[in-house]
Amino acid sequence: MRLLVLGGTGFVGGAAVAEAVHRGWSVTVFNRGLHGATPPGVHRLRGDRTAPGGLAELAGGEWDVVVDTWDAAPRAARDAARALVDTVGHYVYVSSGSVYTNQADPNLDEDSPVADADPDAVDGDYPQLKAGAERAVREVFGDRALIARAGLILGPGEDVGRLPWWLRRIERGGDVLAPAPTDLPLQYIDARDLAIWMLDAGARGLGGTFNTVGRPGATTMGALLSACVATTGADARLRWTEPAAILDAGVEPWNDLPIWLPLGHPYRGLLERDVTRAFAAGLTCRPMAETVEDTWRWLREVGTVPPRAGRVHRGPFGLDPDREAAVLAATPSAAS
Repeated sequence: MRLLVLGGTGFVGGAAVAEAVHRGWSVTVFNRGLHGATPPGVHRLRGDRTAPGGLAELAGGEWDVVVDTWDAAPRAARDAARALVDTVGHYVYVSSGSVYTNQADPNLDEDSPVADADPDAVDGDYPQLKAGAERAVREVFGDRALIARAGLILGPGEDVGRLPWWLRRIERGGDVLAPAPTDLPLQYIDARDLAIWMLDAGARGLGGTFNTVGRPGATTMGALLSACVATTGADARLRWTEPAAILDAGVEPWNDLPIWLPLGHPYRGLLERDVTRAFAAGLTCRPMAETVEDTWRWLREVGTVPPRAGRVHRGPFGLDPDREAAVLAATPSAAS
């Protein structure tokens, strides 16, 4: 199989490249050549899809599948799709569950309403950008387009830093502010499992839209953080604290305490999508402990979370140690 990855040096794109190389596929990446590296044997084309003539290097190539992780102007996704429509068999676009308009709904499926978006737009908020790019790809490739609406993505190579933050925090040891209850369901996907499914589906010409994330409730906040303690071997004590006490202290879910969205949160549906369609189409997910262990191994090798390729630096991520200590000092532990 011949694979083209638009990007290919970031988190999900890099996972797709690594999986394709593992399979012995012929792999080409197209990007600006400013960030990251590619495995030996991968052909690299350079170009800026947002610049006039920036897709010229794609001319004359032929590929069976393209994987595109683009999350900026939909017009750039449209232009790339048009440039490739006669030379690529199948277009896989990595979208997001953020496109849904009612993020509080815990049972959203692929037919639920999404953000009103223009495939020719040059700006917009994140849901509009992803929804607009979806439309652009579908309009050009039709049934040859596969839209993978991912949710929370974890695993080695994570360039956002959510699971790495918890691992580093727990590595420091001591009392760790942990949001109760321990059985709060989580839903995520390992980037490697997402890559495997996308390449399998693309190779067999699967079209349509799929919520590509693990089963809701396959793991819990308690299981995840306990796995972090076990994996790091740290002398850390998880102080399970009631959500109300954490929120009253001004701690922000998702940003201050990564991965955490309490019940009733307006974005709680992000962690409780309906995934019936994707699992019927062959999606499988590895055990959570494997994702945690492999992320920890990778993090110790690289030392720090890499910058997101081509993205503006987002600033500090996770709860400041002094704020955490203050919240712990002011609140009792919850019954787990």
